[in-house]
Amino acid sequence: MQTLVPTPAGDARITLFEAAGRPRARLALGHGAGGGIEAADLQALAAALPPLGFTVALVEQPWRVAGKKLAPPPRTLDALWLPVLPELAADGVPLYVGGRSAGARVACRTGLASGAAGVLALAFPLHPPGRPEKSRAQELLDTGLPTLVVQGGADTFGGPAEFPALPAGHRLVEVPEAGHGFKVPKRAALGRPEVLALITDAVGGWLTELTGPGGRP
Repeated sequence: MQTLVPTPAGDARITLFEAAGRPRARLALGHGAGGGIEAADLQALAAALPPLGFTVALVEQPWRVAGKKLAPPPRTLDALWLPVLPELAADGVPLYVGGRSAGARVACRTGLASGAAGVLALAFPLHPPGRPEKSRAQELLDTGLPTLVVQGGADTFGGPAEFPALPAGHRLVEVPEAGHGFKVPKRAALGRPEVLALITDAVGGWLTELTGPGGRP
């Protein structure tokens, strides 16, 4: 099911993948600055989480809905993300927010303001490629919420070894040999299906742990 939501810069679009039965939680996921919700990791989560009781909402920013190729500045993305979330926070069902790359940064910066119960950061761009001095780590460290980071071991935007010590409630899962898009070389020990299964298992396990046996935090 798709829904258009007005924002200050045009309509955002939510594509909803409903949980089986009453949802334990809802997970809103944003895309990166160079791609959309067709990203393999986002699509894998949209397929794997509903059978576990989690509704997944893939959110397309207005610039993407309008067919533009370039994302606006980071803080503009925040302002366009926040109006979408009240559409998903309903019925007392916990809302978790996240995204991949630039979408992960947006979720980290706005998680508390959105009233989310936790943040999922897929391929968090710790720094521009080759520019480790331009660290964005503070965005991740300051979420103030339970936060799961899923990071490729060969991500040129920052591999797991480059991350600072994470605060209590934060967790980092490495995807061995994977790049920023979670692609792996042919020689890698894990193939593409195994990589996507690693990601969905990590996220599904994290959400299940946080929502508890009764389906609530």
